[in-house]
Amino acid sequence: MKNKKIKKDNGLKKRLIISAVIIVFLTVFSFWQNNMLTVSEHIYTTDKIGSQLDGYTIVHISDYHNKNFGKGQKRIIDKISSLEPDIIVITGDIADSNHTNIPMAIEFAEGAAKIADTYYVTGNHEHRFNADDFEKLMNGLEQAGVKRLVDESVDIEKNGESFVLTGFDDQSLVDIERNCPKLAADKLNVVLAHEPEYIADYSKHGNIDLVLSGHAHGGQFRLPFIGAVYAPDQGFDPEYTEGMHKLGDTSMIISRGIGNSAFPLRLFNYPEIIKITLKSEKADN
Repeated sequence: MKNKKIKKDNGLKKRLIISAVIIVFLTVFSFWQNNMLTVSEHIYTTDKIGSQLDGYTIVHISDYHNKNFGKGQKRIIDKISSLEPDIIVITGDIADSNHTNIPMAIEFAEGAAKIADTYYVTGNHEHRFNADDFEKLMNGLEQAGVKRLVDESVDIEKNGESFVLTGFDDQSLVDIERNCPKLAADKLNVVLAHEPEYIADYSKHGNIDLVLSGHAHGGQFRLPFIGAVYAPDQGFDPEYTEGMHKLGDTSMIISRGIGNSAFPLRLFNYPEIIKITLKSEKADN
């Protein structure tokens, strides 16, 4: 009887140790998955820019959701700085409506704006804030030196050449034709718009060349051989969650985002900084 009890106790102890090891492994793995910053690089080639804009670099950040990368957001700021961007664009949800931390979002914006000219459009989360928090965030971004685009365009110039950067407020995406400023067909038109599921509307416009978007969080879980599991407004098995897509004459690059919102974990879906390099077809000729 005593031997049986010893064996039973040893078996229980062994199971507890194995369970503890598994829990520790999953905890470490989850932390790594959700904090390991990756850089994805895309080249966008067009005949609408000349040699002076050939090699122009845009760093694209989306869905920051007031993620914490240390004092001064140093880890992500250093990573962005190492990419030597000409401009930085932020495509919405810089702060989160479920666990709002506006000072942390502004801290990131301040760091970004010190690296390069930084442009921003709202996402769906900003429009869930109460009026005071919304105003606090917008004022903080402005004071940080970030330019908010609300259904408007700016010329981005380098060495006498330029392209057009247009930003949509997230609430304007339901009627892009009405809310989009007039875009010239002979210039490169880059658009910041938080939600990728409107790709057919972006393409239908005709003069939108490249859209930078986010919102889908990369599908939150990305399973081997299956891909993205679920994305907001696209449901299960979503089509537009990451990478470059093309519809008609419009290309779209989707960020997997940086932080999380209502669901706090990512799986096989690292936080992503995107580096886009503009390449001129004319420069090759």
